[in-house]
Amino acid sequence: MMETQALDFPKIDAVLRANGTGEVTINGTSHAIQAEDEAAVLSQALRLITDTAAQLGRPVRVSTTDPDGQGLIVVSPEGIVSEAAPAKPSARRQKDPAPAAKERPAPTPVVPAAKETPAPTPVEPVPAAPVTFNEAVNRGQEPSTAAAAPEPVTRRSLKETSFLVSAPVLEPATRGWRGALTRLGFRMEPSPDELAEREDIRTVSQHWPGPRTVAVVNRKGGANKTPTVVMLSAILARYSGAATVAWDNNESQGTLGWRTEQGSHDNSVLDLIDSSQTLLSPSTNAAEIARFVHHQTADKFDVLRSDENEEGDHEVTAEEVDIAHQVLTRYYRLIVMDSGNTARSANWRRMIHHTNQLVVPVTAIEDRAEAARLTLQTLESRGGHDAELARNAVVIVSESTDAKRSMSGDALKRAKDEARRIADGFAPHVRAVVRIPYDPALVNGPIRYDALQPATQRAWLAAAAAVAKGF
Repeated sequence: MMETQALDFPKIDAVLRANGTGEVTINGTSHAIQAEDEAAVLSQALRLITDTAAQLGRPVRVSTTDPDGQGLIVVSPEGIVSEAAPAKPSARRQKDPAPAAKERPAPTPVVPAAKETPAPTPVEPVPAAPVTFNEAVNRGQEPSTAAAAPEPVTRRSLKETSFLVSAPVLEPATRGWRGALTRLGFRMEPSPDELAEREDIRTVSQHWPGPRTVAVVNRKGGANKTPTVVMLSAILARYSGAATVAWDNNESQGTLGWRTEQGSHDNSVLDLIDSSQTLLSPSTNAAEIARFVHHQTADKFDVLRSDENEEGDHEVTAEEVDIAHQVLTRYYRLIVMDSGNTARSANWRRMIHHTNQLVVPVTAIEDRAEAARLTLQTLESRGGHDAELARNAVVIVSESTDAKRSMSGDALKRAKDEARRIADGFAPHVRAVVRIPYDPALVNGPIRYDALQPATQRAWLAAAAAVAKGF
């Protein structure tokens, strides 16, 4: 095989950067690469590596690094690329492991069963017939014993036969070195990071029976509640296609309407409650809800604003929360509720009654974290449904929004360390904890998913997947 012929000399490292540049280092000699796009960078890098392989007259191993992670490939003198498998121990080491262990500074952990029972010499069975399509797809399954006595052919029911392939076909890589090589015609498997992202996308894209309500709570202001509501609503609406509404259930004037698009009207939750009988009538069509919510054109969810009466002379009651929730569950599959800072208020407590999944956002600041802890403690002390929500909560820790782009490297590191410390503190007490990097697009003005940096988008996708697992 080409891979087994490749040696570790020369040492070749290839880097593909997110900014469209690259670098190939051969035995310590660096070759910087700049081109008009990722494909051109990769072509130049492969040309350098292929020339080296051609000069040696044999394949070479290449360690790859890209924004998606690290890998190992093999390149032949003809420019053929394959993925390198981990090196296997030689037969001599299998028979006499003790001397090799003395030579290594630290022994490699070995499964005990492998020590006690020597591996049998592999035998290549001669196939009686060509490998079928199903066998090729399911090649990880154990083959049937060749020496078994042939069974007599019996007629089987067509109900017991299927021509469908049950195992899903893994799509090739789309990102980093692996994705670039795939686009050049070399089918490469996705990296673990890309597989993890695909699984998060699959999780948030699913539909579930019946409506679901998510409550985003923290008794301290400035804890990132509103950005959390917007991001979860945007991701779940975009990927699942489920009708989604973000509801500002603040007991005072909430800010969700300020951070999102306004429609052609200024209606709020009070207008929806006043029109609830009409909206719940069997003769009312689904489009009528647009009179009361504000559609987010890019992020595909609607916003139900809180009352913006300057007099503030109306407090939403528990009964009104019930009415609004009944209306929204008729028109939407998913409701994400923003909340105020008073866990004792009637509308806050009634929101918790309707909640299926609790989300507790917190910025990496001590008082916000302490307020989040007290919020969870309050719910846990109430027992029953409230305590169950607290135990299965998702905590989302965002790096301090007070951070600035001009912060020094040491200050940024301290901010990340503080976010990690707070996340680790919550981890034993809730179902999941997700950390979100600082992003200036979340600080001021309308919030848009497309305005976020790629790393922030990926972190929020992980957060939404953690929430969706609770549905």
